[in-house]
Amino acid sequence: MIIHGLQKLTLLDFPEHTACTVFLAGCNFRCPFCHNSELLNAATADPLMDDAELLTFLSKRQGLLDGVCITGGEPTLRPDLDKLLKEIKKLGFKTKLDTNGTMPDVIKKLVDSNLVDYIAMDIKSTPEHYELLTGVAVDMDAIRKSVDFIKFCGIEYEFRTTVVKGLHQLADFTAIGKWLKDARAYYLQPFVDRDSVLQKNLTAPTDEELNAYLNEVKKYIPNSYIRGK
Repeated sequence: MIIHGLQKLTLLDFPEHTACTVFLAGCNFRCPFCHNSELLNAATADPLMDDAELLTFLSKRQGLLDGVCITGGEPTLRPDLDKLLKEIKKLGFKTKLDTNGTMPDVIKKLVDSNLVDYIAMDIKSTPEHYELLTGVAVDMDAIRKSVDFIKFCGIEYEFRTTVVKGLHQLADFTAIGKWLKDARAYYLQPFVDRDSVLQKNLTAPTDEELNAYLNEVKKYIPNSYIRGK
């Protein structure tokens, strides 16, 4: 497997773990606020290393790191993801999967095979607004199936939404709160601009707006938080 990026140390991406983050290219969404646009197309993304080189790196970090985050792109599109996770687990690391939820059967297979210890699923918006926020046609049945499975899968998880001014409104978080009611954890992440973002001139909500969204969603998901503040 080709690896397209590696953050050698993160204290933020995997809650309560010292970890590294592995980036895999290829995604089936085209979110206007995407930070990793260079990873959207697996055929054109610059390779960094292969899986053998990654495993060599990880073997030298045993005892220093205790977790590995797999992100993208959308990792569940990679047919050999399970093989990579198996090798990472053999080295004694906990694993975290970042996903957009479009491949529920893959998520279930990974969890049922004990290859994932933590899942973070992005919730782009309300079901009615998903296509606006992803830039593509979306199979919402698959998204709902992933949400329902993750909520009761028995491992640690979180749902999270990157909040963009003008693309999200207060009513969206009423609907999201009802949809994800009583989830283990839900995070609002204010949009941060970067050169790699697909759509230019996007901005973050104000602190006042973000706090209003948080207070609204807390009515349905008490364990809701603002990440990055």
